[in-house]
Amino acid sequence: MRITDTTVALVTGGASGLGGATVRRLVADGAKAVVLDLPSSPGEAFAAELGDAVRFVPTDVRDQTQVQAAVDAARELGELRIAVNCAGVATPGRVIGRGGPLALDTFRTVVEINLIGTFNVLRLAANAMLANEPVDGDRGVVVMTASIAAYDGQVGQAAYAASKGGIVGLTLSAARDLADKAIRVVTVAPGTFETPMMAGLPGETKAILEKQVPHPSRLGSPPEYAALVRHIVDNPMLNGEVIRLDGALRMPPR
Repeated sequence: MRITDTTVALVTGGASGLGGATVRRLVADGAKAVVLDLPSSPGEAFAAELGDAVRFVPTDVRDQTQVQAAVDAARELGELRIAVNCAGVATPGRVIGRGGPLALDTFRTVVEINLIGTFNVLRLAANAMLANEPVDGDRGVVVMTASIAAYDGQVGQAAYAASKGGIVGLTLSAARDLADKAIRVVTVAPGTFETPMMAGLPGETKAILEKQVPHPSRLGSPPEYAALVRHIVDNPMLNGEVIRLDGALRMPPR
């Protein structure tokens, strides 16, 4: 699907990391963008930096009223044709830890943000895309973000792996649901990337993670994720698929 001067992208977690890189790439390629992120994020300054083509809407992806407001803001800018879900958390915790069973609220919060939040954006963005006339056969494209943890969940990743596994399972069903509406759904499952979630790791831990990646033996960069998103938008045969973006990494148990 071509990006035109009326194309608008809605990007969750869009103020930094994978989402921020995606916003930069799509705007550089001619799209407008609505950045969804928490009020505590640098979203306002980020949008101001990129100019009039970008609008920041403080949003908790779990809240349908807030997400709908962001969708409405996107439609005010032009035609909402791209939605990219990057918002997520990776709260760790073993099923049974030193303090006993993993708190149910911890598990629930991770699933609500990562999986339910993703579905909330998917359904509301897709509904708005129905108003579009097809371009190159598509009314819109929704990109979701899983993780290789969906397949290679490590010790302490029960909530995170379950939430990302849910996104993997959602992909084909959603693509089939929306196929007759000319809306594609594709998921990216990144490996270890240089994101704000990784920023607090000590240097030696980062070095160990880099060595685990067969080739290239380093962490992925957010622009590499953004480049794949752009290719997904461009390639009409990519639909209902989960694409691992991980340098052939298969994570060990711990």
